[in-house]
Amino acid sequence: MQRTEQLKNVRPNIPTIAIENATTAQEQFQNQVLRPILKFQNDLLVALFKQYVIKRKGIFDGLSREKKLAYIQQAIQRDQNFRNLLVGSIVGQFTLEEYQVFSSQENKLTKRMMEMCVQRLQDQLVGS
Repeated sequence: MQRTEQLKNVRPNIPTIAIENATTAQEQFQNQVLRPILKFQNDLLVALFKQYVIKRKGIFDGLSREKKLAYIQQAIQRDQNFRNLLVGSIVGQFTLEEYQVFSSQENKLTKRMMEMCVQRLQDQLVGS
């Protein structure tokens, strides 16, 4: 089995994604590629963030809900090394064809990817 098939086979199916309603190529890429990969990599993304917190003296647990939300967003926006680690963890799951699409719109798609990471981590580590 080729790498492309293997990668696509391990990704979870997300039935709630409305692929046909996506209006832009970036939305289609987000729904068809990024969402399944983020779901597949979820445990790793959470573990990476928890390790990030430990390396920074673990102040996260003592923060208020609002400050935790802000901490997650700021960690991903401001810490370039951490951001690159997250991006690499996701891009490493792309097929060659997906990577070519990504690289042609890297800035916009990276922004979407990081917004989705922020939301995912906030939902799981802070909750509602």
